[in-house]
Amino acid sequence: MNDLSGQTAGLAPDVLESFEKHRRELCAYAYRMLGSSFEAEDAVQETFTRAWKSYDSFEGRASLRSWLYRITTNVCLDMLDGPQRRARPMDLSGPSRPDSPLPAPQPDYVWIEPIPNALAFGADPADHASAKDTLRLAFVAACQHLPATQRAILIMREVLRFSANETAEALTMSPASVNSALQRARATMSKVQPAATDTYDESNEDQRKLIDNFVEAFEAYDMDALTTLLKTDVSLSMPPLEFWVSGPADVTAFMLGHGSACRNSRMIRLEGANGEPAFGQYKPGDEPGVWIPWSVIVLELDGGAVSNMCFFLDTEKLFPLFGLPPELREPV
Repeated sequence: MNDLSGQTAGLAPDVLESFEKHRRELCAYAYRMLGSSFEAEDAVQETFTRAWKSYDSFEGRASLRSWLYRITTNVCLDMLDGPQRRARPMDLSGPSRPDSPLPAPQPDYVWIEPIPNALAFGADPADHASAKDTLRLAFVAACQHLPATQRAILIMREVLRFSANETAEALTMSPASVNSALQRARATMSKVQPAATDTYDESNEDQRKLIDNFVEAFEAYDMDALTTLLKTDVSLSMPPLEFWVSGPADVTAFMLGHGSACRNSRMIRLEGANGEPAFGQYKPGDEPGVWIPWSVIVLELDGGAVSNMCFFLDTEKLFPLFGLPPELREPV
């Protein structure tokens, strides 16, 4: 809202505050639509700008929340005016051999990006539980297979629980058209959405121990200990590289080969990303006692084991987003 501060002299402060109350849920909605936390923040800012400019015509005919969702939907549809869809590496190709040459990085618009929990979840813990499944990287990637309008309809109807009439009004469609599009969207999602994995629960002692053991094994670079924590079909990916490996043996081979620069890394626990456990990873720098940014790691868990490890390597963008320091130094 700071970007609007110089433009809102004629608008009551309580109106601006009423917009702000909806920022996180609108950001989460835009993220599901766009697959990028940065684009989602831009979409919400544009929503507030449009809402401010047209507030005199709002007149309270709908709830403020519904009206803001309508504007956000239109903003996202404008931003999605093109064929490009974001993806995960495993959505684009089969697994690589761990010793295959690493490909050149792809542009950031190719990839689903992580979103900090703090941007997407409100203060109510009950909202966290209902939102987590639909903020997972796999769900957001599956949504990208839908045409933009179907994507909006699926999210509004099945995630946000808007009625067919509310959704139709937001998209200037008939309820019958909304219901028809929803059926098509469900059919597509049933084909492309991966099987559900366990929901991460910070209060679950077994899951907390699993995460603690993962950090301990990774920082010690103890591959024997690490592989005992992995599912047999675990995947490891590294956007922006179109490269991923599958299975504990290939994960180990990769980490002892191409990934060996990660040895002696340090990890900072984050509040979470996409409702999952997440870390900032720092690898040893050229100067002794200094560790430099290497990745934001997002883990997925299933059946008491790690099912997916995603190392997001675009630290220049992601470390500031997650509030991570530019380096770690050993205390003198």
